[in-house]
Amino acid sequence: MRTIGVLLFPQFELLDVCGPVEVLGHRLLADRQRVVLIAREAGPVPSVQGTKLVADHGFADRPPLDVLLVPGGQGTRKEVDDAAFIDWISQASAATPVVSSVCTGAALLARAGVLDGRRATSNKRAFDWVVSQGPRVEWVRKARWVEDGKVWTSSGVSAGTDMALALVARLVDTETADLIAHVIEYTRHADPDDDPFA
Repeated sequence: MRTIGVLLFPQFELLDVCGPVEVLGHRLLADRQRVVLIAREAGPVPSVQGTKLVADHGFADRPPLDVLLVPGGQGTRKEVDDAAFIDWISQASAATPVVSSVCTGAALLARAGVLDGRRATSNKRAFDWVVSQGPRVEWVRKARWVEDGKVWTSSGVSAGTDMALALVARLVDTETADLIAHVIEYTRHADPDDDPFA
């Protein structure tokens, strides 16, 4: 059973989390992987939209992870300066086989040093700010998502769903990824370089 941990923090972007979770936690994968939500402390965490998601675990009691997903959102502007938060991301990333981000979540990975020496992308509307968080990163402006070793980063918001489907294709198989896209009635961008918003 693969465990996928999704990081929550105040003012996270709701679709950055819910899009990938729709894919990674799909019932077709129920016998292979589970999704857990993680925050500083277990309990409700407000999104930028106001809707709250409930973290299953706090930092102190998170289970071992196979995949870590870091969303973006307005809250990233504050969290990049929280040394303890960034240190947790750094330590969790080092211990996790696959690390991913959606949108400005790449800024958090960059500040944690996770993206140093790697190719990565992020939300185009916030691209320059994200780039400023990681001067040792090879930023790719035109990409729906970028895979570099164990690290996957996606462009803005809905691009996280495409990245999640690509992760399923890699971790499970392409047929399952295509079937999930069909079941959720989602038109998938299967080419990471096909970035209509660049």
